[in-house]
Amino acid sequence: MRSSNPVFTRRGFSQGGGYAGFNAGPQAQTGNPYAQPSNPYAQPTNPYAQTLDPNTGQPVAPAGATGVMTIDSVVSRTALTLGTVVAFAAVAWITDLPMGIGFICALVGMGLALWQSFKREPSPPLILAYAAVEGLFLGAISNMINQWAPGAAMQAVLGTMAVFAGVLFMYKQRIIKVNARFTKFVMAAAVGFVLLMAVNLIVALIGGGDGLGLRSGGLGILFGVIGIILGACFLALDFKMVEDGVAYGAPEKESWLAAFGLTLTLVWIYLEFLRLIAILQGD
Repeated sequence: MRSSNPVFTRRGFSQGGGYAGFNAGPQAQTGNPYAQPSNPYAQPTNPYAQTLDPNTGQPVAPAGATGVMTIDSVVSRTALTLGTVVAFAAVAWITDLPMGIGFICALVGMGLALWQSFKREPSPPLILAYAAVEGLFLGAISNMINQWAPGAAMQAVLGTMAVFAGVLFMYKQRIIKVNARFTKFVMAAAVGFVLLMAVNLIVALIGGGDGLGLRSGGLGILFGVIGIILGACFLALDFKMVEDGVAYGAPEKESWLAAFGLTLTLVWIYLEFLRLIAILQGD
């Protein structure tokens, strides 16, 4: 039975503390929301959940399967979502969108992201709307920082691509092993990180300046690196979600959620790189 909290469900959590296939072989499916007895995609008669990769021994969907998540469906939807982000970021950059409007877009994007996270079903229009307003924010803030620290935006893009490629390689080679312990650690670290950033922002708004100094100087560099590492860990969780969805025959519509999760993570990593490069160039 899937968790009543869609945020945790999408990250692989299931009711009772289980995880979506973490450390699970073909027979250990009770923690996978796609492999529950009540899920028609997980029935013994479903070939999608029973076909095994001869090299890894893990279940895979056979070629030609329809109506289920595939790598191609995830790639195409992720390309569309990220393409929307890039297109609207370019519009904001070219038109020199004011930073005030950019921050409004950031707030709207946060609201849309939370709305989708708590929905039980993926909504492509909602996901693309998030990508559009997030792109406007990214274009505005990138343009602003790039004027102060020339080349920062391109460096952040290259850094994000490098992290993505590096994590994907290490995940495929099983250098990074996503299991229950790894997931608990990442989630706990992320909660702590976000809370610290929230406190820093509140102190800055009340007392002025840089709050606790977590976004400037030496501490800013340290927390920028930590933020990038956390983003890399979330990428590994996203890859695991995609792998489980494909392996256990998740409905094709779940590809939109995979694209949404990957976009959120890549935006996180890009912003952390942008802040880190701005701090380093400012010093």
